Amino acid sequence: MSLSRLINPLCCTSSSASGSSTIESNVKNKTKSTTLCLDDAKERIRHMFNKVELSISSYDTAWVAMVPSPTSPCAPLFPQCLNWLLDSQLFDGSWGLPGRHPLLMNDALLSTLACILALKQWGIGEDQMDKGLKFLESNITSINDEKQHTPIGFDILFPSLLEYAQNLGINLPIGPISLEVMIRKREIELQRGSQSNSEGWRAYLAYVSEGMLKSQDWSEIMKYQRKNGSLFNSPATTAAVFQHLNNADCLSYLQSILEKFGNAVPTVYPLDIYARLCMIDNLERLGINHHFKEEVRSVLDETYRYWMQGVEDIFLDPTTCAMAFRMLRLNGYDVSSDPFYQYSEDKFANSLKGYLKDIGAVLELYRASQVIIHPDESVLVKQSSWTRQLLKQYSSPYGAYGDKLCSYVVQEVNEALKFPYHANLERLLNRRSIEHYNVEETRILKTSYRSCNLANQEILKLAVGDFNICQSIHGEELKQLARWITENRLDKLKFARSKLAYCYFSGAATLFSPELSDARISWAKNGVLTTVVDDFFDVGSSEEEQVHLIQLVEQWDVDINTLGCSETVKIIFSAIHSTICEIGEKSVKRQGRNVKDDVIRIWLNLMQSMLTEAEWFRTKAVPEIDDYMQNAFVSFALGPIVLPALYLVGPKISNEVAESHELNSLFKLMSTCGRLLNDIHSYKRESEEGKLNAVTLHIVHGNGVVTAEEAIEKMKGNIEDNRRELLRLISQEKGSIIPRACKDLFWKMMNVLHLFYMKDDGFTSEEMHSSVNAVMKEPIVLGDLLVDSQQNLSPLLKPQVV
Repeated sequence: MSLSRLINPLCCTSSSASGSSTIESNVKNKTKSTTLCLDDAKERIRHMFNKVELSISSYDTAWVAMVPSPTSPCAPLFPQCLNWLLDSQLFDGSWGLPGRHPLLMNDALLSTLACILALKQWGIGEDQMDKGLKFLESNITSINDEKQHTPIGFDILFPSLLEYAQNLGINLPIGPISLEVMIRKREIELQRGSQSNSEGWRAYLAYVSEGMLKSQDWSEIMKYQRKNGSLFNSPATTAAVFQHLNNADCLSYLQSILEKFGNAVPTVYPLDIYARLCMIDNLERLGINHHFKEEVRSVLDETYRYWMQGVEDIFLDPTTCAMAFRMLRLNGYDVSSDPFYQYSEDKFANSLKGYLKDIGAVLELYRASQVIIHPDESVLVKQSSWTRQLLKQYSSPYGAYGDKLCSYVVQEVNEALKFPYHANLERLLNRRSIEHYNVEETRILKTSYRSCNLANQEILKLAVGDFNICQSIHGEELKQLARWITENRLDKLKFARSKLAYCYFSGAATLFSPELSDARISWAKNGVLTTVVDDFFDVGSSEEEQVHLIQLVEQWDVDINTLGCSETVKIIFSAIHSTICEIGEKSVKRQGRNVKDDVIRIWLNLMQSMLTEAEWFRTKAVPEIDDYMQNAFVSFALGPIVLPALYLVGPKISNEVAESHELNSLFKLMSTCGRLLNDIHSYKRESEEGKLNAVTLHIVHGNGVVTAEEAIEKMKGNIEDNRRELLRLISQEKGSIIPRACKDLFWKMMNVLHLFYMKDDGFTSEEMHSSVNAVMKEPIVLGDLLVDSQQNLSPLLKPQVV
């Protein structure tokens, strides 16, 4: 039985339009103006690779402005920051990001209070201070609003700044009871943390040290200083430490930021490695990374150099480390999983990000754990287990901080759990990512920040336009394929299931780029034909007809009208013949040779394996499990779908490559996974029908001690082993003779297999219809997404602190 058994039949409506030659012209007319517009977006996105843009932080700038000159304590060391504060107050009297979301009011309160303190300390800006105090008075009640997104350390920082304001003689518009309540909240948090006495707690206190006033052990904090002179890459923390210790490296860090940003500072710096990796990850998830191959390769090359040099900005941050590892490994770079020993479950829980319950870090560690390619990577196996459990807790409304998670975060976590890397069909992932993309994304550390590298309208514009162009092409191709079925009379074969929509969808959802049209058409046609041939050998033919069909393919150049074969055999052979000839002709353009004979051999191997299974069924044979699998991975019928497409995706494939052990291994690993997944899924039904199945054979040859459950568990372990080995071969560049674009096809089919066999009852007809429509029929409306972005607050997923 082939993969095509899985999905319920889907109907495809034929069209009276002209043949395949019209596809390119029709689509070209529809998309020409759109493409020109998207070219501008591509150019603007390319420029973003050259520079990481960060929003200015009023909060951090205020702390830098408060640093006195070592030689003249009555004057600011950085007067330019003070001038920036005077010039940057918002119309409502606050300081902070312009256009802030209503749920970031506490962030505005903290930033505004810090700016008031800086102005008061140096005795300037009376008007600005008065406006700031009025803003505090009007909005102070938000500190009790549980819906507000609270900056990291707010319960310590805000009351400490209020006390500092009192010491400076500022008449705060806050009643003594409210102030006492806030101070009590600070004491409760300090007491709770001191009881844990964990390294994560101590790092947290160091991170918010500007709010610890005189109670901080400043010399102890210095163990968190980085090579760039900063503490946690935080200007505010570094400025506070410099005020107390006059550390020269801290000063150098602050001076270097101001040289780069001018009169103010961001809330985190540097962020370059993380921001560029995040940008690449977003482009890939949105399905537009293929437009920026050179830029992506340049960033990954640079990241690999940093990885090999042990750069702090990678290895001191689990989020960046996990993202770099995943992206480097999947793109063929040789990176070890050893760094994750420092992020084991207990060590992570005892770290700053563990203390902060950083869901973004856990999510990236979980994603990294899915790219296991070596048998001895137990660190990643354990990492997958504990991060998955934590994500389940975080996604629950009853979990820790569950009430602080907006639907966007819960959705991303749930999707990561539902669709692991090996079961994430690209175009469905792209559509989900586009629909969830927030061009106004605001992240929050001790204060909020934005970066166009992390989210911007140009990226969304390109993703939507590209998706809709591809969808338009897919619609035309599907119409052409519907005509092909009618013209080849395949619809006259009543025993055969109608699988066109499914077969084309599996190709369009993975090989979606316009230039891959030939590969998609080959994939879909051969998918339909393998379904027909599978049904032919299964229920639609006699033994004589089966043998006759194989003989016709072996002889190939025959006139079927002069032969005494059945109408069914004529229809099937004619369709296979014309399809293989078409593939051969198209291959000349890409390969410089006709690969028709190679494709004939692929089809003959499949038919011979199906004949063997039919003979086993007729004779009630019970083969050994190894004999069964040696035949069954071929009869699963992925050969004619995937292997001919290799010749049509671009790179040249020599006879040496086509016949290599490497390619055969890729095919066998992929097909074995598919066969085992299928047999687990269809075990009960095939047992009732008296058909061979790997589960049944494990039981039969288990001497009466192997149960179905035990057999299935063993097969699941085999699937996982084969899948990891397949990923290793695909990602490995050293010693490989197969182009990466070709190897990727085997993983794309693996995605299809795991997605459709994900549930015990398979991928339902309703889900299939919905997915087909999402990829091939329903365009995405950019305007609707922009409206949604303005209405929703995307919370912090990946805070850049260590």
